[in-house]
Amino acid sequence: MAAEAVKCACLWLLMWLCVRLSDTKNTRGSMDDDLLLPYTHGHGPSHSIRHIRDCQPVIHGNITYETWPSSNHSGEPVAESRVFVSDVPESSKWVYGHMTVIHDPLRTVSVLEPGGPGGCEKNQTTSVVETAEAAECLYAQNGGFFNISTGSCLGNVVSNGRLVRDSVGVQNAQFGIRKDGSLVFGYLSQEDVLDQSNPFVQLISGVGWLLRNGQVYIHESMKAECDKTQATGSFKTFVDVVSARTAVGHDAEGRVILFHIDGQTGRRGMNLWEVADFLKKYGVINAINLDGGGSSTYVVNGSLASYPSDHCTSDSKWRCARNISTVLCIHKRRCQPANCSGQGDCVDGHCRCQKGWQGTACDTMECQFDCGPHGYCTANGCICDAGWRGMNCSQAGHCLAKQMFTTWKQEEDAHKEKPYLTEQTWLILATTLALLLSASLVVHLVRACQGSVKSHFPQRQDYSYVPLTNINRATSHPRDNSRKSEKGNFGLDDSNSEEEIWTPSHSGRL
Repeated sequence: MAAEAVKCACLWLLMWLCVRLSDTKNTRGSMDDDLLLPYTHGHGPSHSIRHIRDCQPVIHGNITYETWPSSNHSGEPVAESRVFVSDVPESSKWVYGHMTVIHDPLRTVSVLEPGGPGGCEKNQTTSVVETAEAAECLYAQNGGFFNISTGSCLGNVVSNGRLVRDSVGVQNAQFGIRKDGSLVFGYLSQEDVLDQSNPFVQLISGVGWLLRNGQVYIHESMKAECDKTQATGSFKTFVDVVSARTAVGHDAEGRVILFHIDGQTGRRGMNLWEVADFLKKYGVINAINLDGGGSSTYVVNGSLASYPSDHCTSDSKWRCARNISTVLCIHKRRCQPANCSGQGDCVDGHCRCQKGWQGTACDTMECQFDCGPHGYCTANGCICDAGWRGMNCSQAGHCLAKQMFTTWKQEEDAHKEKPYLTEQTWLILATTLALLLSASLVVHLVRACQGSVKSHFPQRQDYSYVPLTNINRATSHPRDNSRKSEKGNFGLDDSNSEEEIWTPSHSGRL
């Protein structure tokens, strides 16, 4: 029985602790009663970027935003925060707040979703303390506006290079950091937001452009952004009412300035005109207004450093921080990737690689040989491009395609039928026939030339003339002549003399 009694006592104690923890959690909840909303229904004006261009002064032309190169100071500290208690000019008011100067915005400023990545998609709201603590922020303050009923993020949101939300061209004042480190303040078209030639790595939407090129720009901003009334009255009332405020801007050196003051709507704090004058006094060039009222929160190293204006749900005499949406976080310089690819340690935003690894992300192996431009390094040595070989890929080899074609040709030749005569035999036969034809041609040419000579010299015949004796002597000695004639007839074939030629003048009558 004693054991059962102990078990029951422990069970009741456990239940009591759970109830107390639940009550403690509820006492830290905010009533969300200090609302400072620029629009009653929805968010943002209904007009387009063309309306913004038409409303702005001619001096700005068609450019609806300002760009400024950011500071890239690599020393420590990455940011400095100062607390101020200041009187507001032309009034008896005193305000308490913080100004934070960031020296290297590109590598130390991030727009965070509530509770971490995916918070906007889930319509999640969390306290700045919770989001900042999880992200290890050195300093953090609330960011853009959100729907107080549904918790959905409003405006454009880009977090660490990832587009979280596209406002589809709704024209409210924007603050962003592009990939090259340039700071952007003003009104952006949807094409500007989605431009990938120099994309945004951080982007957040506010309401109200406070300073443009060092001059107060609230009046022009009201024309651009005014659309409908909101909880504290008209859009003008949103601008003129005193309340807790947050803002972001930059100075002439390209350092980002975070501004925060405590207050309560209609009782204490600053209106936007006073915020703009205060920032201008401290050298801010461009600045926009962020969510204020009960959302205005400032955190240092994970601890609340501001005085919230919302009452707690459990006891209205206490003030509790509101769960909000996006957060502007200032953190230490981070490596990309954060773990240096598992082959190094991140020190002040730079990867210190382990032995055998190199590169800004420690993702490239150090080779024993330089692979040159025709190969790349692996754990097993150089892998050469096609057509190159050797330990360092410096020797020209045979192209893989050429080797393939050679192999195919060899295989094709192997399957062909072999001829009866070789190519050399055919060559010898062809040469012999050519020589025979040439000799035959020469013989015919010689014969043709001989026939031509005979036609030109007809007196030269191939026959001989037989010399005859004196015809007159033959008549006087007829007998002897007849004998001699007989003898001459017999000797006709044996005479080839050409010394005497018979002519008609030597002939006589018989």
